Amino acid sequence: MIEASPQRAYRAACPGCGAPVEFRSAQSTHAVCAFCQSTVVRNGDTLSRIGKMAELFDDFSPLQLQASGVFQGRSFTIVGRLQYKYDKGTWTEWYAVFGDGSAAFLSEDNGAYVFTLPTSLQRDIPLAESFRVGATTAINAKPFSVASNEQVSLLSAQGELPHLPALGRPFAMVELRSAEGEVLSIDYGPTLASGAPALSLGRAVMLDDLKLSGLRDESAKEEKGTQFNCPNCGAPVEVKLATSKSITCRSCNSIIDLSKGTGAALQHAIQDEPVNPLIALGSTGQLQGAEWQVVGFQHRMGHEPGDDDESFGWDEYLLYNRKRGFTFLVDAEDGWSIVKPVTGAPVFKAGAQSATYLGSSYPLQGSYNAETTYVAGEFYWQVARGEKTFNRDFANDKSLLSQEETGTEVTWSSGSKLDGALVATAFKLSDKAALFKRADAAPLSGARRMGCITIIIVVILILVLLALLGRCSRCDPNVQNCSSSSSARTSGGSYGGFSGSSGGHK
Repeated sequence: MIEASPQRAYRAACPGCGAPVEFRSAQSTHAVCAFCQSTVVRNGDTLSRIGKMAELFDDFSPLQLQASGVFQGRSFTIVGRLQYKYDKGTWTEWYAVFGDGSAAFLSEDNGAYVFTLPTSLQRDIPLAESFRVGATTAINAKPFSVASNEQVSLLSAQGELPHLPALGRPFAMVELRSAEGEVLSIDYGPTLASGAPALSLGRAVMLDDLKLSGLRDESAKEEKGTQFNCPNCGAPVEVKLATSKSITCRSCNSIIDLSKGTGAALQHAIQDEPVNPLIALGSTGQLQGAEWQVVGFQHRMGHEPGDDDESFGWDEYLLYNRKRGFTFLVDAEDGWSIVKPVTGAPVFKAGAQSATYLGSSYPLQGSYNAETTYVAGEFYWQVARGEKTFNRDFANDKSLLSQEETGTEVTWSSGSKLDGALVATAFKLSDKAALFKRADAAPLSGARRMGCITIIIVVILILVLLALLGRCSRCDPNVQNCSSSSSARTSGGSYGGFSGSSGGHK
């Protein structure tokens, strides 16, 4: 049964400007005045001004204060927002209040959403430094993998809040994930009266599943992006996505680092020999019931460990949807696929031949070293030409699972295979459908990745076979065992895996 909105709320005048400040939950202790940005703390029926909050940065989120929705049959209203930053970027925590006054958080990071509820441990919470990224630990008798351990700080806040860390002061935040897709966050900021870290447990959600109303009017979004001149050639460059950390110049193909903002001294890297994507940047297409826009493209090369002569390549398109965030469309020799970084932590032990995720087993298909060789467009992480990862690909029928590993991060992605004709239709390129055919329909589809030497050997064998068939076709069937003529076809795609690229989510 869906609950009604809270019928009782506490309201008092802001000690800074006198405007009304409202508290809908008894658990809320802080608020930011919408008129003068004063930070106020509630002590019983008294409000005290303790400072002034920094201005919010515009992240073009579809969410806003007073938006309402339903989670697990319970109605909620968004009443507050916290904006955080860490070394790899920024993210937002939306504070939600249920009809009974209890609270929750809806985390938003690059279009990925996690809904969490307050929780507790059956033991004392260890210090942040005891959690090593990649390690496994038991939380309430359930195994969790340590996904991140970051120093974060508050950038800004808005509305009613249950706690408020000091503005700009770093503190630890640890995130753990389970094989069932659960996310456990440990907030070591000065959050609780007891001095203990605040804990919340939840899982990934889709905005459409929350039945939200009162979302930000898309027409109110400022469509003009940030514009500056390319530091290499001087041509105008426009950044359309607020979260972009890298972009390429359309004139000279240079990669421009945006991680320190467009007002800082921009760094760039020149790229020679540009690659022309099969699907143009800016194109929109309908996939998985949503409209996606191509905002980024990269070509990557893979090498079998210990064998630099064997190599294969593939393309990755970074797709963006306002409510679903980012996903990857991968074009490899063995077919097309669509994959997205996962919230949970699949179970995999070094040396094993399979991984387990959400109760399903995925046999290992291959391991290889990957390198980014060309990029174009915008990216939500600081992409770089020459960026290297160690990848493992797993598959269970048409379901795919991928692991990418660097020296500081392990990222998992999951997805599924797509038919090339479906991709062509989705992006209104049906007239070029032949260019989207891949080796999953070809006679040689069993060879998932073939290096240059292997390809040459296969070609020679085919030529020998054709020569024999040609000789046979000139024979007399009355005296020789002749066969009918045959033909072979090859695919124009590149060899490679189906892994999504770098850029983890909190």
